Amino acid sequence: MKVLVVRFSSIGDIVLTTPVLRCLKQQTGAEVHVVTKNAYRSLFDANPYTDRVFTFSKAITECLPALKAERYDHVVDLHNNLRSLRLWVALRRPTTAFNKLNFEKWLMVTLHINRLPDRHVVHRYLDAVAPLGVSYDGAGLDYFIPDGQEVQPADMGLPRDFLVFAIGANHNTKRLPLARMIEVCHRLSTPVVLLGGPGEQEDGERIRQAAPDKVTNACGLLSLHGSASLIRQAGAVITHDTGMMHIAAAFRKPVFSIWGNTIPAFGMYPFYPDGPTLNTTLEVHGLRCRPCSKIGFDRCPKGHFRCMEEQDLRILAGR
Repeated sequence: MKVLVVRFSSIGDIVLTTPVLRCLKQQTGAEVHVVTKNAYRSLFDANPYTDRVFTFSKAITECLPALKAERYDHVVDLHNNLRSLRLWVALRRPTTAFNKLNFEKWLMVTLHINRLPDRHVVHRYLDAVAPLGVSYDGAGLDYFIPDGQEVQPADMGLPRDFLVFAIGANHNTKRLPLARMIEVCHRLSTPVVLLGGPGEQEDGERIRQAAPDKVTNACGLLSLHGSASLIRQAGAVITHDTGMMHIAAAFRKPVFSIWGNTIPAFGMYPFYPDGPTLNTTLEVHGLRCRPCSKIGFDRCPKGHFRCMEEQDLRILAGR
C-alpha cells in the first residue's frame, strides 16, 4: 500500500502529525509519502517513518504531476483547507481528512459557546487513518534531529543544567510583553537560554541585558534543529503556544506553557505519551474576551491585553 499524507505547514502542526506517520508505517507497512511546503521539508527528512517527501514553494501544482504519477492507494489529508481539497480533486484517489472543528472554534471565539470536544488534535489526526486499520500506540510525538545538527551547550557557554525559554510566537497576542518576559527570567534560579528567530533577537538582547547573570540569548543564531537540540538537553522549557512547545513535548520535557489569546481547549496543548502529563498551563481564567482568535493578532483587540498582563508567574520562582 502506498499512502500520501498531506500537511503543508507549520512547525507545531507538523510535529503533531508524527504519531500518524509512525502508526501508519508500523501498523500497515505502507510506503508513506508526505507533501508539504519547501520551508518544512527538514522536519520530515530525518523521520524514519517517511519514505518520500514532495514539496512546493507557492502552489501545489509545482509537484502535482509527480504526485499523480504515484497512483496512491489512499490520501490522508491532515491540512484540510481549500488547497488540499484541490489536491483531492486532482489526484482522484480515496481520501480521508481530519475534522478541523471550524464551526466549533467559531462558536467559541465569536459567541463563547463551548462545543469543543475534550480531545487532542492528535487523536483527530489519527481518526483520518482509522479506516486503514490504524490506531494510536500511546507513544506520543516524535522529533528527529538530522546527523550533524546537534548543538553542544558548552560551546555556547551554557552550564550543564539550564532551562529554555522560547520567547517567540507568530502573533504578538500569543507572547508575553517584554517586561513580563524579563520578569520570568528574574524569577528563575537556573540559567536560561532564550530561543527564537531573527525577529526575536532584539527582544532577546533586551532580556539578556536585564538579567545578564542568568540569560543567554540564542535568538536568531540557531537553525530549527539546533533549537530543538537545546530543548532536548534542557531541564525544562518555558514557552508560549508555539511549535517549540510541541517540540519540547516530543522530547518528553517538562513544559510551562503560557497561553494568551488562544486556549488549550482548542486541543493543541502539549501532547505526551500515555501516562502523566509533564505540562503546567499558565493562563488567565475568567476573561470574557478570551479566546479572541483561534490564531492571534498583532495587538490586543480590546487594548488591555489582560490575558498576558495578568499572568501569575509565581509558579516559575526558583525553577
